[in-house]
Amino acid sequence: MTDTEEKREGPDISYKDVARFTWHYWRPNKWLGVASAALMLSAVSMDAIVPVYSGKIIDALTNHTPGDTAAEHAAWMAFMGFTLVGLTNQILRVCSIYFWNRFATRNLSAIVKDGLQKVQRFSSDWHANTFAGGTVRKITRCMWSFDSFEDTLLMGLMPAITIMIGVMFMLSLKLPLVGLAAGVLIVLYCAVSIWMSLKILAPRFRDSAESDTKVGATLADIITGNPTVKAFGAEEREDALFGEVVKTWQKKSLFAWQTGVKADAVRSVMRLIMMATMISTTIFLWTQGKATPGDIVLVLTTFFIIGGYLRDIGMHISHLQRATSDMEDGIGFWLREDDVVNTDDATSLKVSGQRRRDLISFDKVGFAYPSTGKFIYRNMSVDIASGEKLALVGPSGGGKSTFVKLIQRLYNVTEGEIRIDGQDISKVRMDSLRQQIALVPQDPILFHRSLSENIAYGNPGATQEQIVEAAKKAYAHPFIGNLAKGYDTLVGERGVKLSGGERQRVAIARAILADAPILILDEATSSLDSISEHYIQMALEELMKGRTTITIAHRLSTIQKADRILVFDNGEIIEQGDHDSLMARPNSRYKALYEMQALELVPDLDEEGEEPRRQAAAAE
Repeated sequence: MTDTEEKREGPDISYKDVARFTWHYWRPNKWLGVASAALMLSAVSMDAIVPVYSGKIIDALTNHTPGDTAAEHAAWMAFMGFTLVGLTNQILRVCSIYFWNRFATRNLSAIVKDGLQKVQRFSSDWHANTFAGGTVRKITRCMWSFDSFEDTLLMGLMPAITIMIGVMFMLSLKLPLVGLAAGVLIVLYCAVSIWMSLKILAPRFRDSAESDTKVGATLADIITGNPTVKAFGAEEREDALFGEVVKTWQKKSLFAWQTGVKADAVRSVMRLIMMATMISTTIFLWTQGKATPGDIVLVLTTFFIIGGYLRDIGMHISHLQRATSDMEDGIGFWLREDDVVNTDDATSLKVSGQRRRDLISFDKVGFAYPSTGKFIYRNMSVDIASGEKLALVGPSGGGKSTFVKLIQRLYNVTEGEIRIDGQDISKVRMDSLRQQIALVPQDPILFHRSLSENIAYGNPGATQEQIVEAAKKAYAHPFIGNLAKGYDTLVGERGVKLSGGERQRVAIARAILADAPILILDEATSSLDSISEHYIQMALEELMKGRTTITIAHRLSTIQKADRILVFDNGEIIEQGDHDSLMARPNSRYKALYEMQALELVPDLDEEGEEPRRQAAAAE
């Protein structure tokens, strides 16, 4: 996979997209957010009042003479006001955070659930070109960056802006010249901070986020492929590969973080200029008799309050931009509409069970993979009868796997339509379609769950007795019985704790229990030893009774009893018929392939790519 493939999907994310994404998750819980924000703003407004009481305390003390009860009373009243304001501030903050925690956790849980729901429904083509580890990283990073985004916006920037406005208003009433100076410098400070964040910091943190995704994707890829790594003694090689990926992330992240430090340095200088301007202006007014010592304390206290908020504003803007960059991949998932989706008026597929000659019908189907645009099929028409045992053979790339993927609607057809029991599959719900199809793949994937859960995956309501019966029919019961925890045994990630043959038997048991009218077998016995294969073949023959079965065959010896065999080559059906009729044809491509396999001149069809095709052509 290239670096380009690991970058964010779809078009660039705009700030309008960020706003839409944010409101989508805020809207269901908006009153919790409003309550939290209102309480926080009320708490912050208390900070704007603190300098006033600080100045009153100093003025009362400087005007005090022995026996001056009025000055003492004023000092104590100012102190009580100062204390009450501080206490109110803390109470309001605690209440605000209480509501905020409920608001935030609901949003984060919705984002991660929706992220999984969305990517699960992306096409097989999308998943084939995307690292699973990278996708996981993008979803979880979006969740936590959204947490940082909303914390920064509602608990950071909004209170800071509120205190700025409140302080400027208070200073303008008390000391207009100081208020004017403070207002100009605050606006300039915020403008410079925003400019640096958008134009300087944003691109660097976006590069850092893409490198972070690459780290997660590569790490997952190496860990998933650990058996292959061990088989080739390639641990050091993989360590070196991962080290290069981490080195790139380190370089880009350090560059972004160091740029952030420089931006903070610029903001620190601007805050010092502001402090010097405000204090020097107040001292000048004091020399003119237009300010009291209490006013000087008021300005000092005000600066210390707004200085902290200003410092935080710069930090908040940087965090906001970083969070927005980290959210972009998740927002891209949220915005992305896949090609293979249910139509608004989609109905459930119903297979009547009545015998018909066109239970599955390809009607002038043309298909090109979205990722390449190259046509695999052109004007293909095939009818598959109810209960028919159909086999698909031919060299790799001939179109066999695509045929069954289109029946499952893992892709949309480019031209024509596919019908099951007379119903266009593009107009039925995909879940109802796939519930009518049982699949036994060549390399079955199991979940890291119990054997019972894996067998019952196609029929989650099955009883334990039904699960055991299905396992017996698939000849999986004996090896399961020998496990310490039996049917409660966890099989490991992708079923790694089981052998290939054991995984295959579990997959067959799963298909038996699903009891679907259409069965797809992708060389379902290829991973079994010859003895097990004999028994499994008998179990499959029993399973196929009364069902429409499509078998992708790599070993031609396994399909001699098929009702009909379709021979694919370059996306076309070049021959069809049963085994005997195809073998009886002179110059038959099927016959040439079969005889070469029987004489062990060529391996199974899909193991050597184009080679069988060339040898078959030569045999003719």
